[in-house]
Amino acid sequence: MPKKELIGRVVSDKMDKTVVVEVTRTYEHPLYHKTVRARKKYKAHDENNACRVGDLVRILESRPLSREKRWIVTEIIERAEQ
Repeated sequence: MPKKELIGRVVSDKMDKTVVVEVTRTYEHPLYHKTVRARKKYKAHDENNACRVGDLVRILESRPLSREKRWIVTEIIERAEQ
């Protein structure tokens, strides 16, 4: 099975080698047929501490690295404005 890939924004980089990535998705409500925006935060491994708050990153599913960390940052798509 292929591993899941998600794209999201870094909302925190205060931990060592870990970033918090917020992924936003949209879906249609099953009863009311209105578009709903849902957000979820994932902790991802950032080996070189390269990510900064506001960066757009791609994360890849991996084996459990700690109690909550199950994703790895594979690339920084867009850098945040300084």
